Amino acid sequence: MEILLSTTTAIWLWAALLAVFVVVELATANLVTIWFAVGALAALGASLFTPNLLWQALVFLLVSLVALIATKPLVSRARSRKPAAAVELDRNIGRTAQALEDLRPGVVGRVRLDGVDWNAVTDSPIRAGERCTVQSIGGTTLTVAPEKKPAAVQ
Repeated sequence: MEILLSTTTAIWLWAALLAVFVVVELATANLVTIWFAVGALAALGASLFTPNLLWQALVFLLVSLVALIATKPLVSRARSRKPAAAVELDRNIGRTAQALEDLRPGVVGRVRLDGVDWNAVTDSPIRAGERCTVQSIGGTTLTVAPEKKPAAVQ
């Protein structure tokens, strides 16, 4: 059984599928369709040599499968590791920062930690210039609390 396409039609078909897979991949950023994009690119190349859609589809399936099998272990390993940037950020929890402006609950303010200015939120008011402790980090925003002052010695 043969299904023959003109070279132009086949090129448009595989180029459209390639574009769809790339757009979906960019939209999800989870390596969901990248293997199919590689397969569609290979099928597009095959369409230049054969007008038979079944051969082109076979190239698409085989290349997609090989790409998936070859790269899936690498992707799984990479996903299982915590990003280095996240580990570095976690080291800031418990550290002391300085409020650059008055911080009020529910309002994003600014603090300085190790010479770097950060967005910050708090549950308790903190005056500009006061020291505060980093409680957690969400993206580029620190959650801070007023620094606990040692009890006065009497």
